[in-house]
Amino acid sequence: MLQQTPNADRGNLMVDSIADWLMEQALNEQTTMKTLFEGTCLRLLAEGVPIIRAHFAFRTLHPLYAAVGHIWYKDKATVHVEILHADATISAGWDQSPYAFLLVNSVDHIRRRLTGEDALLDFPVLQEFHDEFAATDYLAYAIPFDPDATGERIRSGVIGSWLTNRPGGFSENDLRALLRIQKRLAVTFKVLIKAEITHNVLNTYLGPDAGRQVLSGQIKRGDYETIHSVIWYSDMRNSTPLAESLSPEDFFAMVNDYFECTAGAVMDSGGEVLRFIGDAVLAIFPIRKGEMTEKQACVKAMRAMRESEKRVCKMNVERAKNGQPIIEYGLGLHVGDVMFGNIGVPDRLEFSVIGPAANETARLESLTKELGRRVIASDHFARNVKVGWDPIGQKSLKGVRGKMTLFSPIETRCEVVKKKRRTRK
Repeated sequence: MLQQTPNADRGNLMVDSIADWLMEQALNEQTTMKTLFEGTCLRLLAEGVPIIRAHFAFRTLHPLYAAVGHIWYKDKATVHVEILHADATISAGWDQSPYAFLLVNSVDHIRRRLTGEDALLDFPVLQEFHDEFAATDYLAYAIPFDPDATGERIRSGVIGSWLTNRPGGFSENDLRALLRIQKRLAVTFKVLIKAEITHNVLNTYLGPDAGRQVLSGQIKRGDYETIHSVIWYSDMRNSTPLAESLSPEDFFAMVNDYFECTAGAVMDSGGEVLRFIGDAVLAIFPIRKGEMTEKQACVKAMRAMRESEKRVCKMNVERAKNGQPIIEYGLGLHVGDVMFGNIGVPDRLEFSVIGPAANETARLESLTKELGRRVIASDHFARNVKVGWDPIGQKSLKGVRGKMTLFSPIETRCEVVKKKRRTRK
């Protein structure tokens, strides 16, 4: 039990001052968790709390990361930490950590002196802190956001720690200040964590551009904008027979491999994936004044096309070695105006593109099957990109008036696919 001291009033004023600053930051939409955490640590240090290292982390909803956090150092730059889902399942180090002890035993904090007669280095990391930082005292905490959750049921909240190397460790006033400020820090973190998770979910399921528009208030049915764009539509070949011949696990793995090669190349090249339609990818490279020209968008889409071919080829080499069916797909590339916005029913909306240009792009992809081409591009797209084009001529597209002049890039098809085609013949 911490005893009250003559300096307690000063400590209370210090905590109140930092707490007021935290509330101001929580109301500022530009605040980041990094700047918030750094600011708190620096204010504690300025008030005489001798921290040399501080850490916090929290679970998040993200397709790649299970948890994120920051480590602040007195004399070094703050480090951003991201824990992959795969790494989160590796529990050897975690099981022997102070944080695991806190959560499993539903304890809100623990303190360990690292030097002197009262030293207790009962977790491996404490010895590391003692050796690396000449640390003398350690305080760890866990603050769940769900008050009824205990032990392993805790899925949301903040964990963190404070470290000092001052002879004698933290004073009673230091500990009192840290225990009070970390709860106020957790309240502010909760606001930012909720906002970050909202952004993560919207970016994952809608894409960055659509996510921004939804957050800005464009959420009712019929909200849209007309944008000029390069449109990408790719579809995996032979999906029906593959789904019937492969196990569900193998088929899903194959589809995800295909998406990683195609949709992944689009995103890495500056495009935005709007929808996964079964095993098809609908994506755009928006052309907005002052941001990207039509030519630049077409060049980026072409770069994505080449990159997707390389990825599929590399993937197919491995799949062929393992006796697995190879990935084949068709791709349509076009340029035109599309309506980008909310469609659906009032209670279930989707942010996507519609319009004649989008339909024409899907028809171009369908034509790749008939003509035995990997990629077919419209004349509008092809004249923006100076590469080797194989002219197809004028073709009618299903449901489209008139004919369209079409091109296909000179093939650089993977040897694995060439061998398969020769075998078929």
